Amino acid sequence: MTRLKLKSNKEEKPKVREKEIPEYKLKLVQEIASKIKNHRTLLIASTKGLPSSQFHEIKKAIRGKAEIKVAKKNIVLRAIDEVRSAALDSMKQQVGANVALFFSNEEPFALSGILADNQSPTKAKAGDIAPEDIVVEPGPTSLVPGPAISELSGVGLKVAVEGGKLTIKLQRTIVRQGEVIKENVASVMTKLNIAPMKVGFEPIAAYDRTEDKVYVGIKIDKKGALEQLRILASKAFSFATNIKYLSTETVKYFIARAGLEESAITKKLNTQQPQGG
Repeated sequence: MTRLKLKSNKEEKPKVREKEIPEYKLKLVQEIASKIKNHRTLLIASTKGLPSSQFHEIKKAIRGKAEIKVAKKNIVLRAIDEVRSAALDSMKQQVGANVALFFSNEEPFALSGILADNQSPTKAKAGDIAPEDIVVEPGPTSLVPGPAISELSGVGLKVAVEGGKLTIKLQRTIVRQGEVIKENVASVMTKLNIAPMKVGFEPIAAYDRTEDKVYVGIKIDKKGALEQLRILASKAFSFATNIKYLSTETVKYFIARAGLEESAITKKLNTQQPQGG
């Protein structure tokens, strides 16, 4: 009896030989993992649009407060795996292509504030978003009459020729906070040496090893925060005086107000008294 050998429908998959990881990459993974374990804070910041010269300036400025390391995404992800922290593991989704790693013993928000302090002003380009209202103040410029007259007038500036140079006659807001900066507006700001933008590291997320927590959206706006605090303090003071709440801050107000009311009542009583003949 002849037996037939049936061919299997399943084709054997060729064995894929895993590419050996270079020794220098393994060392870099271990170095980053070690730095994470030996520092309180790991902060990830975007380097997009950051000139090389600015990178090195900031690196020198924060020396002693933080270490900077740049590595490819897959290296950073492998280093995070080496640390074996569930909280830190959630930070993987924040790791992009153009990022720098900061290692520091400062707490995350303090480190973010240090990076905010080390941003530098730069000129605006068409398409940038205005970080605040951009106001052109009246006064002389270094521009000579010619095409500049129509350029400045084109963004709403009132100009005149004085002493052979252009002078801006009235204050004008040429772009509002949050608006897209148009090409003609960017050109005028460049001519007037107005640099409303900031260049530096943009914090994305940070891991606090002491608290074993990840913080996202940690960009610090000190100017905005102080303004918000002033507004809240003013509202709190107004509310406290309205409900007659006594405190170190309100008692002076109540005393001053009482003094003014006393003066007003005394003045009124004196005018009502009959004049002696």
